[in-house]
Amino acid sequence: MLHLTLRQLEIFCAVAQAGTTVAAAEEVALSQSATSAALQQLESGLGVPLFERVGKRLVLNDAGRALLPQALAVLEQTRGIEQAFSAKAANMPVRLRVAASTTIGTYALPQVLARLARSHPLVRVDLQIANTQEVGEAVQALEVDLGLIEGSSHWQGLEVEPWLSDELVIVASPGDLLAQQARSKPLGVAALRKAAWLLREAGSGTREMVEHALLPHLHQLPAAATLGSSEAIARCVEQGLGISCLSRVLVEAQLQARTLEILPTTLPRMWRNFSLVQREGKRRSPALEAFVAACHASVPQESP
Repeated sequence: MLHLTLRQLEIFCAVAQAGTTVAAAEEVALSQSATSAALQQLESGLGVPLFERVGKRLVLNDAGRALLPQALAVLEQTRGIEQAFSAKAANMPVRLRVAASTTIGTYALPQVLARLARSHPLVRVDLQIANTQEVGEAVQALEVDLGLIEGSSHWQGLEVEPWLSDELVIVASPGDLLAQQARSKPLGVAALRKAAWLLREAGSGTREMVEHALLPHLHQLPAAATLGSSEAIARCVEQGLGISCLSRVLVEAQLQARTLEILPTTLPRMWRNFSLVQREGKRRSPALEAFVAACHASVPQESP
């Protein structure tokens, strides 16, 4: 005989994420007293408390932390069952939750979404754009069905599927002194070490890959400034505020418009991978399979 219900698990996850039964009650559309009662019933059924009270907040204890990923997985599977059968019965749109790092979400995904809309018009995508670290955390917490990241995955329990190769290029404003020097002779390590580098923030996949590509050669990469957007960096480079190493996908239009130019250097060409990530063991629904197929059918980038 089962002592747990899906509703209890849903309420437990809501309290774990909100930190209070008051906030969780709004999330699950119950009164605060009903939410507290359901949580008490769950703890009674399991025979262990799941939270510690810290001030006015409820914080997961060791038992609660052990339960949370299992509860999230059960709810995710249940949503998938409901979604699949209700969509088939009513021929209704199916919604996917996808998170993508900034460069991918802005520059690589639009053509994927257009292809998906043509091949599977009933599949809708709710897209969250964040940095790579935030995308990985969202996938790990089952807040999204799939993540698309730049660089490597550092999270346990995630499956990684390579997708595209993207070249990293060092760019400058055409009027930058280094750009003028590089037209006569490729820049060497000494000149690059002295440059004013504009870099992404810590946690960005672009920042990680730039450091991975450049530090073995330069041994140091002091940032003249850090910005939370690669687009902002490209605009600042256009204004002559420094140089940067950015995705070719991102700066292609500016290279064509000649507001940026690639700096010839003595360094080897640099590449990084775009990857698809999902929770280990997660079954892909037909809608998610269609999205992944659209990703792989999209126009590939030039490979090294």
